[in-house]
Formats: sequence, C-alpha cells, structure tokens
Amino acid sequence: MIRVFERLLQYLAMNIAPILAELKAERDQLDRAITALEYVTGSSNRGSRPRTRRKISAEGLARIRAAQKARWAKARGRKKVAPIQGAKAGKRTMSASARRKIAAAQRARWAKLKRRKKNAGNDRATRL
Repeated sequence: MIRVFERLLQYLAMNIAPILAELKAERDQLDRAITALEYVTGSSNRGSRPRTRRKISAEGLARIRAAQKARWAKARGRKKVAPIQGAKAGKRTMSASARRKIAAAQRARWAKLKRRKKNAGNDRATRL
C-alpha cells in the first residue's frame, strides 16, 4: 500500500514539474515586460529610495512626553501633573560681550575679503 502511494506521488510530481517550469518562464517574461514598461514611462515601484526615519523636534517631543505623563497620572488617579518645561527651557542666551566678540570677528573676516578683492583682480584670490 505504501509503495502504491509513493508511486502515485512520483507520478504527480513528474506531471507537475513541466507545468511549474512553464509558469516560471511566464513569470520571468512578465517581469521583463513590466520592467520595460516602467522604463518607458519613467515610473517604478521597485528599487525606490530607502525610507528614512522622520525626526521630531524637541518641542514636539516635549509635548508628547507631557501628554503621556498626563495620561499616566490620570490612570493612577492623580489630580495634577508637574508642569514640563518645553524646548525653550534649554535655550541658551549669549552675553552682550560674546555678541560683540563674534560681530568683531565677522567684521574682520569681511575686511580681509575686501582687501583681497581690492589687491587681486581674479576670482581665485577672493576665496577665504
């Protein structure tokens, strides 16, 4: 009985093999046709650029954190949540003397460029 079953499976496998080969050949032919059409139209879903991760601003991230903390506090039964400082809390300010130093350095750079332009007539000399 087992041998009969094995022979039946072999017979089916032998008949399926040519059908499978024919289907694979048709698939390859269709792939080539699709590629040719995409080349002609200039559009393609295949091989498109890789997806990049989106970046969230610090302010947006702070809002998300605050909302999540509020949800957790509500779930735990607390009335109020400690206020979360936004992105502006970490913002640095420059002192007046630092601003003056930067402005003076920039004026010196522009003066140097102006001198170079005045002394040399060609474009290569104007580069910093």
